[in-house]
Amino acid sequence: MREVGIVGIGHTKFGRLDYDLVDIMAWSSLEALKDAGIEGGIDQVFVANMGAGAVNNQTGIASALVSRIFLEPAMAETVENGPASGASAVKCGYLAIAAGMADTVLVTGGERMRETTGWKATDFVATLTHPDAEYAYGLTLPAYGGMFTRAYMERHGLTEKHLAMIAVKAHRNAEKNPFAHIEETASIDGIWDGPHREVVNPVMADPLRLYDLCPVSDGAASVVLTAMETAGRFKKKPIRIAGIGQATDTHCVFNREDLLDLKAVRLAAERAYAMAGIGPKEISLAELHDAFLILEVAESEEVGFFPKGEAKKAIERGETEIAGRIPINTSGGLKAKGHPVGATGVSQIHEIVKQLRGEAEEGRRVKNPRYGLAVNFGGFGNNVVATILAKE
Repeated sequence: MREVGIVGIGHTKFGRLDYDLVDIMAWSSLEALKDAGIEGGIDQVFVANMGAGAVNNQTGIASALVSRIFLEPAMAETVENGPASGASAVKCGYLAIAAGMADTVLVTGGERMRETTGWKATDFVATLTHPDAEYAYGLTLPAYGGMFTRAYMERHGLTEKHLAMIAVKAHRNAEKNPFAHIEETASIDGIWDGPHREVVNPVMADPLRLYDLCPVSDGAASVVLTAMETAGRFKKKPIRIAGIGQATDTHCVFNREDLLDLKAVRLAAERAYAMAGIGPKEISLAELHDAFLILEVAESEEVGFFPKGEAKKAIERGETEIAGRIPINTSGGLKAKGHPVGATGVSQIHEIVKQLRGEAEEGRRVKNPRYGLAVNFGGFGNNVVATILAKE
């Protein structure tokens, strides 16, 4: 098994983009190739996408991307794992190189979701649920987010103010991220205890409010992977993929013994730590999948940063801020950076590479990071991929 590193990264703006899906993906792909200092020489392309057929009436997008940016005759496949498609595609790229089938791989995640309505986008993502036991009864991912949040609040004493504090952090980080969907600032007074809270921050899926959920976004992100033994021929020093872990849990959430036990997150992280030969204390920063803010809280505990029920105290102490003990979602997270579902996992990797290289923008740059962890959360925790990157 060969070691694998990342030598190029590219990213579009997240938000509403007036280009077709393949053009959006082509943009980030070309940026990643430029960052790596190459124009071609790609053996394999993996595209992460969830909704091209259903939302954009486009299929065969991996081969379309190869042709759009003149990478023929590179091998090409599309990878679909719901909102965890991006990290799964990176894993596929890693395996192709580690096994010797390819030397250099382009991984691009992309989605164009805003050409449909918010309600239709919610319904599209809800198709991740069990068709008979969940979807048929109108259950959506925000509904599960609301139920999970209420259960967590009742068991561990988390409050709406804690969530508002996370939202403010996310917006503050995203304000300094040129790729972020939401650039506006947020304040505790405005979204939690201000006189206009019910107008500015209404309930969406009780107890989740508008500022507790991510937006619907268009966008793409790309990375160029290569065998570490050949990385010297590229422009940038490689960031090594030190560990990858993946795990599944029951498709039907109600079949789990404990709603609050995100077993797939915990197992995926444990497997990534074992592969990397490190533990949670060695992680310098993390990008955690916060489609609903409660997930940042719960995932931070499942991956070992804090004991169960104790993340709220870390939030109060500022431990997850840029200058804190374990900065979380320096990009703004899904909450403020945005969530084009197929792109999200690759975008998380992009952010960690920027931080490990020391290239993140002033004001959201982590000091001297060595290891970064990304958790890409599929379904409602039924298929999760954790990735650890290392600065050599």
